[in-house]
Amino acid sequence: MAKDADPDWEVVTVKPGDPDGRDSGFQLHGRNVEIKRKTVKSMLLFGYGVNKKEIVNAPDWIDSELWDVKGVPDVPGQPSLKQYQSMTRKALAERFGLVTHMEQREMEVYAITLAKGGPKMTPSAGDPNGLPDESDNENGGQMTVQMENTSMGELALMLRFMMDRPVVDQTGLTGRYDFKLQWTSDESKAPTDGSAPPAIFTAIQEQMGLKLEPVKAQTDVMVIDKVERPGAN
Repeated sequence: MAKDADPDWEVVTVKPGDPDGRDSGFQLHGRNVEIKRKTVKSMLLFGYGVNKKEIVNAPDWIDSELWDVKGVPDVPGQPSLKQYQSMTRKALAERFGLVTHMEQREMEVYAITLAKGGPKMTPSAGDPNGLPDESDNENGGQMTVQMENTSMGELALMLRFMMDRPVVDQTGLTGRYDFKLQWTSDESKAPTDGSAPPAIFTAIQEQMGLKLEPVKAQTDVMVIDKVERPGAN
């Protein structure tokens, strides 16, 4: 899709997600855009790049009810990540009646900074204007994320889904990178023979040459003025 395109939905359907289904995520299949078995809160996190603590005044159902959103853009080509996020925001406004306003509040955040010795990630040979490629796996309290063609801003967005507070990029790195990150997400399930990877803060520093530092910073908070369950397609 043209880099400067601002796509909307040519056709879009929204229906309740299968609570017993297995597959879920934000997916692209050619021009077909699909949000599968995601809550409205997950769509807000993805579409606006916010952390769950940055969303206030929201009804409880946005964090529990699953939805499927499927359609094609009204512009030729496959959307980039930013264009996909824009289409998600438009689906929330057009089909869920979302109305919000932003306020600035000081919050505790994690800043991604460079560790001593600099980054340990591999500079990506992928398309600098392309989408990041992510695959992840959780097994026995251990999490593995493999990412390719990823900017530090996109890393911060990914970490916002996993951390207990917002994440901001303060590395100063402007390139795109390939890396694998392994950490223990649940010590109660992890093996006790010493083979488990470290917690995420240590893992990021040892494996990526980055640090997550707790700081206070002014950040935007999204106040939900209106959101409703969608009507029939």
